[in-house]
Formats: sequence, C-alpha cells, structure tokens
Amino acid sequence: MKCLIIAAEKDSGPQQWYDNTALVPVLGVPLIERGIRSAIEAGADDFYVVTGNQGEYVQDFLDRLAGHLKIPITSLVNKDREKENGFSVLQAREYLHEPFLLLTDDLLFDPSIARKLMEHPPADDEIIIAIDRNAQNSFFDLEDITRVKTEDGKLKDIGNGLKESNGVDTGIFLCTPAIFETLEHCVEKYGDASMSRAVRFLAARGQANTVDINGHFWIDVTNPAALQRAENALMADLRGKPNDGLLFRYFFRPLSGMLSRRLVNYRITPNQISFFSFFCCVVAAGLFALGGYPALLLGGFLSLFAMIIDCCDGAVARLKFQGSDYGGWFDAVLDRYADAFLLFGLTWHAYSANTDPLILFIGFLAIIGSFVLSYTADKYDSLMRDRISQTKGFRVGRELRVFLIFLGALLNQAFFTLILIAVIVNIETIRRVIICRDNG
Repeated sequence: MKCLIIAAEKDSGPQQWYDNTALVPVLGVPLIERGIRSAIEAGADDFYVVTGNQGEYVQDFLDRLAGHLKIPITSLVNKDREKENGFSVLQAREYLHEPFLLLTDDLLFDPSIARKLMEHPPADDEIIIAIDRNAQNSFFDLEDITRVKTEDGKLKDIGNGLKESNGVDTGIFLCTPAIFETLEHCVEKYGDASMSRAVRFLAARGQANTVDINGHFWIDVTNPAALQRAENALMADLRGKPNDGLLFRYFFRPLSGMLSRRLVNYRITPNQISFFSFFCCVVAAGLFALGGYPALLLGGFLSLFAMIIDCCDGAVARLKFQGSDYGGWFDAVLDRYADAFLLFGLTWHAYSANTDPLILFIGFLAIIGSFVLSYTADKYDSLMRDRISQTKGFRVGRELRVFLIFLGALLNQAFFTLILIAVIVNIETIRRVIICRDNG
C-alpha cells in the first residue's frame, strides 16, 4: 500500500523546534523515520513525502533512508507551506490513484492502528479516520487536539472547538483519491484547503468512516513537552519481557534503561555495547585473579556494571531499529565467554587463598552448570511461556549469577559464592530437564 506523509506544515512552536520537525530525533531516530518504519510494519511499501521550507535537508535524509530500507520514497515539494495542509496533500494527486495511508511527519503511532484501518477498506468515494475515544490518554495535549463527533461508525463533525464530541482525531487516515476532488471543491467553494474542512465536507455526505484505535499508542510530537512524553512511552515499552525475573524487572532494567536513553544519542552500535560488556567482565575476572580484597571488591562492582551494560544492547537495538539475528547470537556467545571468565577468576581467587582441590571442583561445577543452564533456557522458556508470564516471579538466570558474584565479592566470600552458584544452577538445570520431560 502507498503512504503519503505531509512534512511541509509550519508548526506554531519556537523557531528551534519547527525548522525541521521531520528530523527531530526521538531517542536517536528522526521523527519521520519512526513514522515510516511504523507504516512499513503496518503494510505500506511505497512512500511519498511532501516537504516544504528547508525541505532539501529532509529530502537528503529520505534518499539515504530509502537506500538503507530498500523501499521507494518519492519527495514532493509544497513551495508554500504557509497555506492549509490540504495543499500539501494535493501535491501527490498525480501519484496516488488507489487507497493510501495519510500521515504527518510529527506523528508516532503503533503500527496496529494502520493495520486496523487497512482491514476496513473504504469505498471509492470514502475515507476512514482512526479515532481515540480515551479522553484520559496521557499522550496528547487536551488543549491542542482535533475533536470528533461520531455515530454508528460514521463521522458527524470534526474540529478543534467542538462543544460536543466523543473522540479525538489521531491524524491517521486511509484515503481514496476522492480526497483530492474534495479538497479542490473546498478551495473553490470555501477558499479553505484544510484537511478538517475536507473531512467535514465528506462527513456531511456520509463518506467519512471511523475506526476506534482501542487504546493503542499514538502521539503528535509538536513541542518539547510532547517529545518528552513520546520518549517516556517508548522507554516504557522496553521495561520488561514475559520471562524477566525480579532482578531484571526491578534492578537491572531500570538502571540499563536510564543508560540506554543516553546511549541512543551516540553512534554506538548494539554489538559494540555487547563487546564492551564482555571486556568489562574480562577485566573483572583479571581483578579477581589478582587476589586480595580490594581487587575482589573492584571486580565485583565491575561485573555488576558489565551486566547493566549488557542489558543496554537489546534496548538500543530496538530503539534505533538495529536489531538482527546475528546481534542476538553474538551477544549470547559473548555472555557465555563472560560467565566463564568471571567464574574462573573467582575460582582462581579462592584457590590462591587456599589450595584445596575441592575449590577447583566446585568452580568447575559452577562453570559447567552455568553453561548448561543457559543452554536449556530457550527450550524451557518456550515450553513454559504462559506459566512464566503469569507468575512473573523469581528466575534463575545470568542476572542472578552476576548479582551473586557481586555480593560474594562485597562480603569477601569467593568460595561460598562458588558453592552457592554451583548448587543453584545445577539444581535448576535438573528441574528444567524434568519439567521439559513431563510437559514436552
């Protein structure tokens, strides 16, 4: 499906905000790129973007983005963005001869909204508008919204100052070429080429249908306050996974979230973050091997820091659309090496203080048990997904091992920590094997 994005309107905000609204970064990714990626996920595959003042910067960015995403993006120019937004829509008339998505460059939205519109294709002379009936939605500004009045799925009226309304216009439309004729008619009859006027005209003729977004996320990023709300919403979406344990949910992810929010603003790749976390673990293991409490304590803090960093690679990958199967596999490989280094360093520390062969055996059990526990994770999580998502409780995973290593270093109890880890990981592995046998 084709998608038309209007990036030529002049906002009412401060100068430093509206010069290039489309390129305003939201957690390291320009607004218009986030909109295009959401539309692609919804099913759009051919884009037309109408730019205006200083549009050459937007066009240059879109040219690079089109090559990166391998999709066609055609830039059109509205030479007078001071006029109503309908003039920008009319720039695409000769290109759009079938139903198309209509968006603005300052809009962030859940792709499911656009997909829902596509599930209700309009007749040749109709349009469909996505509306939000949640008046308590914290993502939009009640003072700067377009209200709508609907009845039985039909739009009855639209405007900023409606006294009676039962919803809000999200700015997500599924249009037919009829919108172009309607805009031209409104120019001739009313001297008004705004989309609100055109939609109001179609509504009066019963040709404007509505679809409720059912609480899905959307926001117009038109000012710094809205940008802050948008970034908060995107960060909140990363806060947890169904198989996250308590330590991940309430300790590691909150800390890594604050750090990830800063890292997205730099040219750092998720794989670089993964490798840096691994490097920190190697250094921590070297500190363990040095012997002495100061080195042990410093290594414990460094291993904890490495775990926090390790939680950032996935968050940065999702926020900046840099995720890949290779990246996930690469991170997992480095995690296994990091675990081995940490546990071996802790074993060396304990053995240097007391050359008891039992320490080497316990260290071996801790290392091999950690490997096998990680190996069983995918099978166990897949089989027990529903139960894990319902309990959301304690979980034996890498985060627990690293946290125990930190506590052991803090309390100067290297050998006891190895015993504890060896017992926990091997008992948990046996438990998982039994559960998978009985439920597989």
